[in-house]
Amino acid sequence: MAKQQTTSLTDATDERLVEVFRGGEIEAFNLLIGRYKHELFHFLIRFVGNRYSAEDIFQEAFLQVHQSIETFDTSRRFKPWLFTIAANKARDFLRRSSSRHAAALSAKVGGADGDGLEFLDLMQDDIAHPDEQTELQELRERVRDVAASLPDHLREILILAYFHRFPYKEIADMLEIPLGTVKSRLHAAVGTFAEFWKQLYSDDDMQEK
Repeated sequence: MAKQQTTSLTDATDERLVEVFRGGEIEAFNLLIGRYKHELFHFLIRFVGNRYSAEDIFQEAFLQVHQSIETFDTSRRFKPWLFTIAANKARDFLRRSSSRHAAALSAKVGGADGDGLEFLDLMQDDIAHPDEQTELQELRERVRDVAASLPDHLREILILAYFHRFPYKEIADMLEIPLGTVKSRLHAAVGTFAEFWKQLYSDDDMQEK
């Protein structure tokens, strides 16, 4: 019977799992953690810049979810609520941290005259695949480092919009800002990334030619 219950829960929506957990079924909460373990963890790595801190914040985020589960409105989507909590925890961590490094940024990288790789091409994976070319791995690492150095409000927009593909409306709800602000902030984030990258890496590109 328990196995049948677990099977039905596996197919349930996030919101249904919240309702079941509120009714006392612990497995429902474990399933929620399992669903978002990979995606949320990588979101936090990109946000704070290192795995160890991301692990701590991941645990803090789900602890907050556990403590606040009764306040969640199941007529809304669970995922944006979860990511809002996680982003707030990440911001708190960054405010407390004194070890952040200043660095610089880009949107088209690794080439001149418009033949470089696009910013979005480089921000798809957090972990490089073994068969990737060394040059591409290095570019990905540079982009990740540069993105991590963005001001918090610009970095979170890039992460939510490009890494996790949240619709603009959901980003607006998560960050509690107008839809127009999401669009303008995203435009500013990509532009700032490009400007800083040119300052930091343009000399390296010239030397390689």
